[in-house]
Amino acid sequence: MPTREEITYFGAGPALLPTDVLQNAAQALVDYNSTGLGIAEHSHRSELATNIINEAKADLAAFLDIPTDEYDILFMQGGGSGEFSATVYNLVGAWVTRRRQDLLRQFADNHDKVEAELRRAVDEDLKLDYIVTGGWSQKAHAEAVRLLGPDHVNLAADARTVNDGKYGKIPDEKDWTLSRDPALVYYCDNETVDGVEFPAFPASLAPRPDGTGPIVVADMSSNILSRRIPVRNFSIIFFGAQKNVGSTGITVAVIKKTLLPPTTPQPEPALLRKLGLPIGPIVLSYETIAKNNSLYNTLSIFDVYIAGQVLKKLLRTFPDKVDGQQAVADKKASLIYAALEAHPETYRIVPDASVRSRMNICFRVTKGGDVDASEKAFLKEGTARGLLGLKGHRSVGGIRASNYNSIQLEGAEKLAAFIREFAKA
Repeated sequence: MPTREEITYFGAGPALLPTDVLQNAAQALVDYNSTGLGIAEHSHRSELATNIINEAKADLAAFLDIPTDEYDILFMQGGGSGEFSATVYNLVGAWVTRRRQDLLRQFADNHDKVEAELRRAVDEDLKLDYIVTGGWSQKAHAEAVRLLGPDHVNLAADARTVNDGKYGKIPDEKDWTLSRDPALVYYCDNETVDGVEFPAFPASLAPRPDGTGPIVVADMSSNILSRRIPVRNFSIIFFGAQKNVGSTGITVAVIKKTLLPPTTPQPEPALLRKLGLPIGPIVLSYETIAKNNSLYNTLSIFDVYIAGQVLKKLLRTFPDKVDGQQAVADKKASLIYAALEAHPETYRIVPDASVRSRMNICFRVTKGGDVDASEKAFLKEGTARGLLGLKGHRSVGGIRASNYNSIQLEGAEKLAAFIREFAKA
């Protein structure tokens, strides 16, 4: 059997973790900081747990340059799929609050008029915009439709319409059909399954000179910490920890404080019921989780600890923070894509060149005409060389090399060399 040092794991998630982080975590599970108890045994209400959460929040903010006077960082459960629902519940509530406040200013104490106009606004104006560029944004859009019904959900862009019914491109922004004053505009910054990544923040969603603009929500589960992001352009950024941050079990949400009380309190459940809108579970309430510093219910402090250790390692490794990690991520991706492009007779890269993901490199092995046999041979020989986790997602097949931050440069070089050698064999 191979040792850990002999393999490079390109799985899409749960992903590879730094060995030294795992070694420290293994010790912490038995005895954390000479307390006689393992970290998973300590109460989530303890000072120890609070310190782990606060340190992880501070280190994440430092690495990504998150302005903590403007944004709160929450550790939650439920994964990205849970956040598909959480963003709907919370931002629909925020939209209702803003509309109601506007109507109260307009109609003063005429509560009957306020209620009637608010109901009309919900029926006619409430929209959530989704830019669908792959499997995950498709699921987010479907969840919004399930919760609110199709009348309130606007498919602002569908990448399949510009790529023969398949994902692999991002529609031109001039063709997006954005709503006026939507409750949110959602997109997935990197599509793990389809290997599509937004090359930059969409210009059409940028804040206006007066600071106003759409409420932008981004799922960054598979490319967070891999490049600099314009944090102030987003209202919510969320990501599962299990790809670039840590282990499966926690989800992080970075939320603009203006969406939280006292600026934007969530409406009372009775009002939402009157308006025919869904009421979310309390564990998905950003207001509740923020008010309790992520400790409303029993949080996995062990998983927060691992995320914190990964962040501390990144801060030690890259004095220039995320810019240093971005340089490495870009170099690794360039090595692998260059090896594939050098042998077009053997490989076909799936996404269009303009939107190729640096994190999830998706391609087919086409040499010889029998793609299935060629890909099985590629995977078998790759495994023999210690290159694991290269099989594509079950929904699309093919080969997928997930080039997350934990993949060392040497690992990318080994894969690139194998790609070249397999093509020549």
